[in-house]
Amino acid sequence: MSAKLKEILKRFESLRNEKNISGMARFGIRSDRAFGIKHPVLKQIAKEIGKDHELALELWDSGYHEARLVAPLVDDPKQVTEAQAGAWVKDLNSWDLCDDLAGNLLVKTPFAHKKAIQWAKRKEEFVRRAGFAMMAWIAVKDKKAGKETFSTFYPLMVEYSNDERNYVKKAISWALRSVGKRNLALNKEAVKVAKQIAKVDSKASRWIAQDVLRELASDAMQTRLKEKE
Repeated sequence: MSAKLKEILKRFESLRNEKNISGMARFGIRSDRAFGIKHPVLKQIAKEIGKDHELALELWDSGYHEARLVAPLVDDPKQVTEAQAGAWVKDLNSWDLCDDLAGNLLVKTPFAHKKAIQWAKRKEEFVRRAGFAMMAWIAVKDKKAGKETFSTFYPLMVEYSNDERNYVKKAISWALRSVGKRNLALNKEAVKVAKQIAKVDSKASRWIAQDVLRELASDAMQTRLKEKE
């Protein structure tokens, strides 16, 4: 263990909040290796650390929840390999870590699109969620992504919409809604996909379709997108 990591873990210990640790379970987050430190505090700590790929690897390998939340913030996406991304995704055990890893680091890698597709097809709950979370973040953050990019995502959203696991179905809805909020053309495509999903004989599929259509087909969304254009 490096001196840097020891110092950070010591700081985490000084910030330990038992009340927050107890509350984590209510949000579906494992707390057995956690300090109960809130995200804004972790972001400030990451900002103070700056970019440090080797430290990011150490933070992740420590296994502590907060250390793994900070790791994607301080890692350098240019130095992240596909092997590292695959290993980290296998370690995921909570939705917040999954979404932060995807949005704060992996979406910035050159293989983001490739991994979104690969992971969506995997059976493990948080690996599959990571795939759809990547799709959501690509829709939000990759301004160069076009119709061709998202057209490769739609069949996977339909195919796996029958996955009844909460963290998967919510990620699919998140991904499709994110695409549909980019512009009017993509909104029409996303609404069309949601209607396809509605036809799948599954409780999860019906929930996803309703969740997506409630937002994307609303008058408020249509007005906002028209004004944007």
